[in-house]
Amino acid sequence: MDLWMNLLFGNPIGLASMIVVLTTFAIISYITVMFISKSGKHHH
Repeated sequence: MDLWMNLLFGNPIGLASMIVVLTTFAIISYITVMFISKSGKHHH
């Protein structure tokens, strides 16, 4: 685990790519939740 932490956060490129992946995942999750809640409200 320490190796991965050093690899990801030890250099700016790893940190930047990690931020991009997390941000993309957060956006996709947000859109999915909004879509589900919107269709759920539409059903009711």
